[in-house]
Amino acid sequence: MFAFKRSMTAFAVAASLGVAAPVFADNVSGSIYGKAVDGKTITIKNAETGLTRTVVVEDGRFNFAALPTGKYTVSNGSDTYDVTVTIGTGSSVDFTSTAERIQITGSRISAIDTTSVESTTVFTQEQLEILPVDRDITDVALLAPGTVRGDTGIGNLASFGGASPAENGYFLNGFDVTNIRNFVSFADLPFDAISQQQVKTGGYGAEYGRSLGGVISLVTKRGSNDFKFGGAVYYSPQDLRAEGTDSVSRDPDLDYKTRYYAYRSANRYDDLSYNVWASGPIIEDKLFFFAMVEGQNYASNIYRSQDSYTYKNESPQALVKLDWNITDSHILELTHIENEQEGDYQFYNYPAEVRYGTRHYTDNAEAPYSVKSGGSVSIANYTGYLTDDLTVTALVGRLEAFNNVRLPELPEGADCPLVYDRRETPNSSQVLGCWTATYTPDLNGKPEQDVRESIRLGFEYNIGDHTIQGGYDQEEFTSGKRGQTLTGGEYWRWHVGTGSNVNGVTVAEGDVYVRHLIIDTLSADYKVENEAWYIEDKWQMTDEWMIYMGVRAEGFTNYNGDGIAFVDSGNKIAPRFGATWDIGAEGTKKAFFTAGRYFIPVASNTNIRAAGAEIFIEEYFYADSANEDARTGAPTTVGDRIGPQNVNGSLNAPDPRTVAATNLSPMFQDEYIIGYQQEFDVWTAGVRAIYRDIKDGMDDYCSHQPFVDWAEDNGYDDFDYHTMAGCLMMNPGRDFSVALDLQNDGNYTEVTIPASYFGLEEYKRTYKAVEFFWEKPFDDGWFVQGSYTWAKSEGNAEGYVNSTLEQVDAGLTQDIDNKLFQDGAYGPLPNDRRHTFKLYGVYQLTDEVSVSANVLAQSGRAVSCTGYIPLLQYQEELGVDYGGLSSYGASSYYCNGVLGQRGDQGRTPWTYNVDMGVNYKPEYFDGKLTLKVDVRNIFNFNQITEYEEQGEIGSGTAPSPNPNFKTPVNFQSPRSVRLTARYSF
Repeated sequence: MFAFKRSMTAFAVAASLGVAAPVFADNVSGSIYGKAVDGKTITIKNAETGLTRTVVVEDGRFNFAALPTGKYTVSNGSDTYDVTVTIGTGSSVDFTSTAERIQITGSRISAIDTTSVESTTVFTQEQLEILPVDRDITDVALLAPGTVRGDTGIGNLASFGGASPAENGYFLNGFDVTNIRNFVSFADLPFDAISQQQVKTGGYGAEYGRSLGGVISLVTKRGSNDFKFGGAVYYSPQDLRAEGTDSVSRDPDLDYKTRYYAYRSANRYDDLSYNVWASGPIIEDKLFFFAMVEGQNYASNIYRSQDSYTYKNESPQALVKLDWNITDSHILELTHIENEQEGDYQFYNYPAEVRYGTRHYTDNAEAPYSVKSGGSVSIANYTGYLTDDLTVTALVGRLEAFNNVRLPELPEGADCPLVYDRRETPNSSQVLGCWTATYTPDLNGKPEQDVRESIRLGFEYNIGDHTIQGGYDQEEFTSGKRGQTLTGGEYWRWHVGTGSNVNGVTVAEGDVYVRHLIIDTLSADYKVENEAWYIEDKWQMTDEWMIYMGVRAEGFTNYNGDGIAFVDSGNKIAPRFGATWDIGAEGTKKAFFTAGRYFIPVASNTNIRAAGAEIFIEEYFYADSANEDARTGAPTTVGDRIGPQNVNGSLNAPDPRTVAATNLSPMFQDEYIIGYQQEFDVWTAGVRAIYRDIKDGMDDYCSHQPFVDWAEDNGYDDFDYHTMAGCLMMNPGRDFSVALDLQNDGNYTEVTIPASYFGLEEYKRTYKAVEFFWEKPFDDGWFVQGSYTWAKSEGNAEGYVNSTLEQVDAGLTQDIDNKLFQDGAYGPLPNDRRHTFKLYGVYQLTDEVSVSANVLAQSGRAVSCTGYIPLLQYQEELGVDYGGLSSYGASSYYCNGVLGQRGDQGRTPWTYNVDMGVNYKPEYFDGKLTLKVDVRNIFNFNQITEYEEQGEIGSGTAPSPNPNFKTPVNFQSPRSVRLTARYSF
């Protein structure tokens, strides 16, 4: 019984700090600061490791910076209080006050950090264990105000403050583990090894950059002077999971065997994970260890439109952390994680007589294969308290991760071309031939692996009323890209003419023709170098006013496969400013304001796609069905070519000067926040208003007619657009400086082409929001925390991804490939949710039993109608771009012959979700055993989360209405149950 009460007290302290905006600390430590009588000696001591520090009070204030997270005692010689230091958070202790602000802790600790303007939420180990959320850092982050879940097609990621899900930063023990190949993944670790998770949603200081959305920082568990051991088992069985919802096609021509648009009711999921851990001293008060190994047995069986597949993953993960208190003034931390994963896939065809509606599957669609991802992370952190006023920090880190490498790398059927057939089913492709995988890798090339090497240096210096912080960080991110080609070297698709236009030529009804593709890329290493320095001053101007001033200067350089830079941003200056008003100087009411500029790097995927050697050749031929290879299904001979050969790219890496605008600006954003926070007895509540505005967007432009027009207007009659790269990086709406081969003689000249030639509007994305947040710390047997957010996210581009089209090529979406894609593009963006209500908390029923809940109510997202660009209407205007645009899908806002507007088709319904958990700690085991049941979506709410937004099918020259437009395709996840058993001793 006592152990459970003790854990709930720790939870109460953690919960009381949950919504507090932290002091400007780093993303691996916290601080303790406060008021005391001049000349007094203040002593802090880590209750678990013995780390001790003292300072003498000057000017009535004291500060302990860069403290390892954990539990501390704080004493002035006569009074002693317990404080929990959380990541990035300043904990305030007032030795001059007689009031007790949080009765449950018996200490004078303010729940409001009056020295900070940041918008931050911190979740501790106690909260992660007791709240009914998935064991995933994204699901934890979604508890914070201002976060919404991104579209499922992008992955399990959160959108922060209207940004795309690919614009966040992820840190692990201070080391940046964001995968900047495409920004949609990050390094993983055993979830139970997390000690604290910090979620920054805005207003963060000059130490932070390379993010337009939010920042998630994790601190892992560490050892102490007590030997501890334990383990846990988590099981989510299929038998306790509700069935998924099928989506029924609206196509009247489909029979009952093929009526499903999406088939989920037979999907199966079983998820078992387990871990063992140990921690303790190697040398008491000096050297400590924490180690954990996590195993898993995850299995699923997923049904798709024409096949099903099983997926299994039994790969373990492991973490080891060493903490060395060399002295009380010098600390060294070493972390190593092994997180290589290998998932096994087996695909099956449906029986011909069933197609859907059965759990029986026969006939392998392709040979089984595995996908390898993850790798390892190594981090070294040093903290030196050189004087009472000067603290220095240093970090060195290395990450290695495989980029979803398929094993075996050379699949069966690698000699067979891809062949599809649309002769009898014009709107859907039927598989022919002997191929089993789409691409064949270059086995002599570079491995598909990302490597990050990083260093960070920082200091904090207190001088009078000023706390000066500064630092430098540099990272080198290298993406190895293994070249690949289509299996068999090419792709064929059979068609029957309908009297419509094909590649600029009318193909008579009944004529058989084929589409032929060749796609090749070469192997290379692609490097990104990011560098930044920052300095900031937190000035306690009066007892009530703190002024924050900071500046960050950072640069981004991207290299092609030959090691030549094609993007060099130079130093970009990102100023930050803020202020807090501690009304009455009592720490119970504060008003705050912040303004800042934030930049994001250019993804290495841009190096690979834009600066790599890549060729795309498309052509159409008349063909005779009689001349069809019996093994492959490909034509053995072809007739005359239909229209021109469309070529994009080359197998020679493009001249770097031709790949990106020489005046290219990285994407950046300005942000403004104003807010107020106050204590009301045991409650704390606040409100903040947020405005974010993209000032310069960046993406690739894949059209050439404007360059041809400019060359003609300026007398360059020999200019050949084929000397250009297929796509070029640019800032839409800006003049375009680029090197062109104006005389077609191999000599390049840098010129500036006015923005008017491209017809593109400037990149636009704004986010406006008002957040109300509140909390009640654990008292009288319960705790609650919640928020309501009204938000509006609008623009003509989502950002680094395009969720509507499920494009995850960071900075290489189709949004500005041609000006016609911008027509109608302004409107509510995919992450726009006007209303979001969140509430979560814990109620202690008895000394042994507590219940927890997590409630969400959220308005729907906007729905659009996408269709083909009306090529025939714009044929003359498109000029040389006509053929290239014919290969695009139904992805513009021209829909069924009418130009629409983003988001003009209404919205998805409101969604509601309730998760609940029951936590049982039997008194018999002295609180060491935990048994828990979590039920996600306990009421099995089943609202639509996504409609089919493609309004046309067919082709750009022969489109027809899609009968499945606005068919519901995605729904809320069905009810599921997780069983937990956890024991520590």
